[in-house]
Amino acid sequence: MTSEKLNSVEEKQNPGQLNSVQLNVVTLVNMERAAAAGSLADAMYMMDNSVGGSGQGTSHLETVCKQGQVLNWIIRPIDMEKRLDGTWPPMPKINNIVFLDTEAGDEEDVAERKIFTELKIYGMPDRMRDKFTPVYYYWAGTVLSTAKPGLYRYRLVVELEQEHTKEKLYLNTVDHPALRVLAV
Repeated sequence: MTSEKLNSVEEKQNPGQLNSVQLNVVTLVNMERAAAAGSLADAMYMMDNSVGGSGQGTSHLETVCKQGQVLNWIIRPIDMEKRLDGTWPPMPKINNIVFLDTEAGDEEDVAERKIFTELKIYGMPDRMRDKFTPVYYYWAGTVLSTAKPGLYRYRLVVELEQEHTKEKLYLNTVDHPALRVLAV
């Protein structure tokens, strides 16, 4: 292959697709504490497998990632003991990940610029679930290859199923974790 054709092939590739290593952001929730307080403050702990991040084991994790990289947010309760009747406790679920406008100085405003594309689940996994099978919910997405390098704070919207009432409680993270996007 000539160097001219090789350069042409390299130009056509999406530079973000060069990041094949997926990152996992694991969130543990103390379901009883969160439900009793009506808040995720002191009830949520996050960790990831990124290199160079900070805040491991806290609610203000900073995950270092690259443009085009896939991230998987996995959430589960701290108490994962199977009950005597063979069922599992209610599982927390991430309903949404909202990126915040840190440039405006108000971290509660939603960012106008998109930096992330959600990856949808295909098929019908909910039909396969039953009370005897533990279910770990996750949220997956890709950092856009065009996202500017920088720090992007976000808020998790977490759904908790109440143990006895089966009502759902929706809570937002109090501290704001972040993605530190590096250029490819």
